[in-house]
Amino acid sequence: MNRLAQAAVMFLLGAALLHAGTTDLYLRYVKAGLQPLLLASGAVLIVTALATAWYDRRATKAPAPAEAPAPAEATKTPATATTAGAPEEASAAEAAHGDGHAHGDGHAHGDGRDHGDGHVHREPRISWLLILPLLALILVAPPALGSYSATRTGTALQQPLAYAPLPATGPLRLSVVDYAGRAVYDHGRTLTGRRIQLTGFVALDPDGTPYLVRMALNCCAADAQPVKVGLTGHIPPVLQPDTWLRITGTYTPRRVKDPVNNGPIPFIEVVAAEPVPVPHDPYDETWNT
Repeated sequence: MNRLAQAAVMFLLGAALLHAGTTDLYLRYVKAGLQPLLLASGAVLIVTALATAWYDRRATKAPAPAEAPAPAEATKTPATATTAGAPEEASAAEAAHGDGHAHGDGHAHGDGRDHGDGHVHREPRISWLLILPLLALILVAPPALGSYSATRTGTALQQPLAYAPLPATGPLRLSVVDYAGRAVYDHGRTLTGRRIQLTGFVALDPDGTPYLVRMALNCCAADAQPVKVGLTGHIPPVLQPDTWLRITGTYTPRRVKDPVNNGPIPFIEVVAAEPVPVPHDPYDETWNT
């Protein structure tokens, strides 16, 4: 992989980052707050790739330095020395002609680069494998984590540092993380007697208990962890895992321990449930609020 190929790969990677950052695709990888950094990274990669290609092209067009003429003594070689050195010169010529490499003190390889020690080495072909992550980013849009990950990972509910004030009237449209935190650590004091709406996807415990889940993340999808709310009351008779629902219900003090990590799972008394499309941002960023 020469410098122009490296610059091309860098340019494509930067373009892919800009494409992801200007569409909803980036939300499958990182949280929304990191969009400016993602766009800046893509711009830096593109500028660096263009600069690399420009410098490499300029170096290629630069005239080679003129070689100093050989000393006069070197041109006068005794016949015996010429005869004796002929086999060695022929061997060197055959070696250079046979594989395109001149082997000697210079170790010059026609398809490599000089590493500053007088030797020119071939770049490893394995470096082309760097293109595979780029192709994956361009061609494959991974789905958001769903019920498979949620049922195999314990709830990651954390105690909030503070609770945002709630409107005095109307239904409370809360995130799954916000409701779970208030229900467990505030014992539902701000939820009692209120109509509540939650949106999340369905996950079924091994014993059949239905959960409404939202994957919460700190930085990116690699650290996403589920927060679960159990469903009780007027539950739809048929629930398919990974179906997104908008639940309308009321607070109930019922809670259980997650069978995976013994974390607390609160419940909500379901009054109504309706399917909804996958939201713009499938992850929940409401940590420590």
